[in-house]
Amino acid sequence: MIIKPSTALRNDYNEISRLAHEKSEPIFITKKGEGDIVVMSMAGFERRDEIIRLRERLAIAEQQRVSGAQTISLDEAERRLRAKLNEAEIDK
Repeated sequence: MIIKPSTALRNDYNEISRLAHEKSEPIFITKKGEGDIVVMSMAGFERRDEIIRLRERLAIAEQQRVSGAQTISLDEAERRLRAKLNEAEIDK
């Protein structure tokens, strides 16, 4: 976890930017010793956002499975995916 005072953001933006890109993790900015904001690179934010969306989709799928929704076997899923890939090759 990277924690920096707000003065570092104001006085040394380039260093904060470099850290954000280099570490690909949030940088916590404090104000008067208390947590205030979080700064991160756009790439890091987009990766984190993708992970959150994937986890949401997985949670929905698990909820559907537990509630008795119809499922297919791994073999059937593979067969369907291969058929779609073959279809896409034919359409080229």
